[in-house]
Amino acid sequence: MLLNSLLIATSFIVSKAITAGLDPAVLTLLRFSFATLLFLPLIAWQHGLHLPKRKQLFGYACISFTLTAFFWLMYLSLRSTTALNTGLIFTSVPSISGFYSAILLHERLGKHRLLAMLPATVGAIWVLFHGSMEQLLAFALYPGDVLFFLSCLIMAFYTPLIKFFHRDEPMLVMTFWILVTGTGWLLLLAGYRLPSVAWQTIDPIVWLGTAYLAVFCTMISFFVSQFCTIRIGPTRVMAYSYLYPPFILFVEWLCRQPLPSAKVLPGIVLIVAAMLIVQSGARK
Repeated sequence: MLLNSLLIATSFIVSKAITAGLDPAVLTLLRFSFATLLFLPLIAWQHGLHLPKRKQLFGYACISFTLTAFFWLMYLSLRSTTALNTGLIFTSVPSISGFYSAILLHERLGKHRLLAMLPATVGAIWVLFHGSMEQLLAFALYPGDVLFFLSCLIMAFYTPLIKFFHRDEPMLVMTFWILVTGTGWLLLLAGYRLPSVAWQTIDPIVWLGTAYLAVFCTMISFFVSQFCTIRIGPTRVMAYSYLYPPFILFVEWLCRQPLPSAKVLPGIVLIVAAMLIVQSGARK
């Protein structure tokens, strides 16, 4: 999950770099299509291509709907916000996911998760407003921040639904059919736009970025998160998303982008502390 968190953190940065080069819905469709096609030979070789039962297919479609809606809204929001802001807002997902798990899975929120909400929220707000009381009082947010928060409300269903719909099928099979049904949702959303796309004018960096997102941040990360959800539970899996902001800062620093001012460091410390609190409570 640490490796997975680092991969997902890079997805915010890569998505920000390429989102202006292609329609967000078409970009999400390409991402899912590439990942599905790459998965196809592996599934055919190991498990065969058998259409799931109707109830299973419905479950996969529900899970993939949360993902496709999230990524589409994320690409839209990144046109008017920053990668770091989206990573910070995403720290609200574990808390929201906890409430969904309580309803769907009858999973107790527990004092540790409730306790973690305070430092996570304070830390995210601290960094989001750059440790400035003036910005906080002025409530200076980017337009894309509100849109991305709406996408987080949808994404929070992801891990509870995996545990709710999983029926002991191999995780590779579940991942593949989530990608297939996700591609189906996106064809309904953006299929009619494909003939009007000027494919020959698309910058090569957009193709490279989409390929990276399809392999590392879709195929691999979906499989890892689903594999770990069944073994350590949705609570601990979602807690790792608290690490996205520090990982985003780390990757941006590796790309020679300036680090934010030292004022934001207390917020990062609070976010990491929240992750450790949730992990400790989940183990107990």
